[in-house]
Amino acid sequence: MAAKPVYALVGSDAFLQLQKLAEVLAQLPPDAQRSDVDGERAALADVLDELRSFAMFGGGKVVVVRSADDFISRFREQLEEYVAHPSDSATLVLRLDSLPSNQRIHKAIAKVGVIEDCNPPKDVRRWIIQHAKAAHHVTIDPDAAALLADLIGNDLGRLDTELAKLALGVDGKHRTIGPEQVAAGVSFQRERQMWDMTNELASGRPEEALKRWRQLVSLDPSAEFRAVTWLGMWLENVRKALAMKRKGANPFTICQQLRIWPRELQGPFMKTADTLGDRGVARALDLLAEVDLQSKSGVGDAATNVERFILTLATQQ
Repeated sequence: MAAKPVYALVGSDAFLQLQKLAEVLAQLPPDAQRSDVDGERAALADVLDELRSFAMFGGGKVVVVRSADDFISRFREQLEEYVAHPSDSATLVLRLDSLPSNQRIHKAIAKVGVIEDCNPPKDVRRWIIQHAKAAHHVTIDPDAAALLADLIGNDLGRLDTELAKLALGVDGKHRTIGPEQVAAGVSFQRERQMWDMTNELASGRPEEALKRWRQLVSLDPSAEFRAVTWLGMWLENVRKALAMKRKGANPFTICQQLRIWPRELQGPFMKTADTLGDRGVARALDLLAEVDLQSKSGVGDAATNVERFILTLATQQ
């Protein structure tokens, strides 16, 4: 199926946005030229020039605009004009928190492209059952899905991570996860280790960050396959924290809204955000996209590519 010229990924869940973005990218040619920009800072002319210019190697282009709510607010009329007559050799992806259906830009995108709902589902248990089957090729008992939802809530990224871990421990013909496996296997230790690793990285201690990453991979074989999702969600939270801070929100409110728990992680998280800054986050997201592409293209193994990400990001701070 050919990609549409415009996509709007609308909602508060970073995991769903990244998942939908991956689906969009899968529809493009392997050599499509990708550009990521921050909608709070991007100039309209630069984005439109990128969309309308020809790709160097002929594979088409995709431009991903993060924080596109602000971008649309600043350039609403011009974007409506572009969407009405989009480039036939490029794809524009807008990542948004909201896009009211009564706005003209919503109707314009719906006419030529796709609007994806990226808000957490109302029935999390059903999502767990469906996602376990589709993404991890296991069946999860309804009672086990209910227990997992009670333990974690509607954070889809964390749910996906736990399902990946549980799937590794399931064997046999039917490959079913029961409540016993959930009760015994679900913990937040791996997530805490990932937070510790990223905090070491942002604090300028790449050796410690690498040490923690290697420990994580040795303890959890699924880590190398989930790392891009983890790191992407972490960077998205950092970006959102910086945006909220600019608008005057205090650290406690920021961490509460972004669900940064337990409380002892909140101080290091805010320090991480201040250390990276907006430009550091943008560079990190671009680098992470490159690492993800290389891992999926067979250029190096995933764990080594993540190590390269850690070292490269450390040298750019």
